[in-house]
Amino acid sequence: MIKEFSILKKKNILVTGGAGFIGSNLCEILLEIGAKVTCLDNFATGHQHNITPFLEDSNFTLIEGDIRDLETCHTACEGKDFVLHQAALGSVPRSINDPINTNSVNTDGFLNMLVAARDAKVDRFVYAASSSTYGDSENLPKVEDIIGKPLSPYAITKYVNELYADVFAKTYDMNCVGLRYFNVFGRRQDPNGAYAAVIPLFVKQFMKHESPVINGDGTFSRDFTYIDNVIQMNLLAITTENENAINQVYNTAVGDRTTLLQLTEIMKKYLGQHDEQIKNVEIVHGPNRKGDIPHSLASIEKAKELLGYEPSHRIEEGVKEAVEWYWSNLK
Repeated sequence: MIKEFSILKKKNILVTGGAGFIGSNLCEILLEIGAKVTCLDNFATGHQHNITPFLEDSNFTLIEGDIRDLETCHTACEGKDFVLHQAALGSVPRSINDPINTNSVNTDGFLNMLVAARDAKVDRFVYAASSSTYGDSENLPKVEDIIGKPLSPYAITKYVNELYADVFAKTYDMNCVGLRYFNVFGRRQDPNGAYAAVIPLFVKQFMKHESPVINGDGTFSRDFTYIDNVIQMNLLAITTENENAINQVYNTAVGDRTTLLQLTEIMKKYLGQHDEQIKNVEIVHGPNRKGDIPHSLASIEKAKELLGYEPSHRIEEGVKEAVEWYWSNLK
């Protein structure tokens, strides 16, 4: 992957939310490529330990600040070739519990970043969109041009991001690319906290021989997407020379559907290679979660056609690698 994107060597790239799960992985690969990386983070959900290995790299700069402050955004964007905007308050349940802060960060902060990137004349603005934008649409697989009504405050903010990016592209001649992430997982994803994602949370519980709680009967399915696929999409988005690929929104996924019951069996399989007792841990079922959709499956044809995307990891390969990382880092 590094050789493929060597064009980014010496480029100045801003990663907002760079101390977070996805952001820190992007910072890491960009530094390995040889880019000059600036990380903007207020550590609301990101962690210092995610970027500690980068602090001694002369190509890495940390700006501790909030995207809700326009001046901070202007400072961070100054002199940058590309912006990878990952900063956000994620989680559907969090947005239901705290819609005000979710909107403030995800909408006001996003607009600040667009304005700062516009004023700095960055070459390309790539941002984290979300599969939650599909809302109550029952169509499967999910195709970029067909969406439903949002089912949570978080989904509303992410759809508004797409609308703003489209308007800025048309009004200010910006180059924007939105990546609708589908249930991303992998190394550095935080297993702690009230809004921990399902895979790191379940891995942590399995390692403690605790029974994970599945919301509903376990037949709900998701397009679980390993971090390396997301990294590839971001790098393709900032390097593509296909003019038709710019100012578009893309599903960032694998194109496979896995139920929560299937997911737990895959996790047990690979965790069980380290600890046989984990294979016997039972699953507990709870009520369905508000704002959840039953099934999610992405079409990745558009990304393949316009960006040349080809996912490197399916669910089994991704879980296997993730489990190895957690086993080494959570013990």
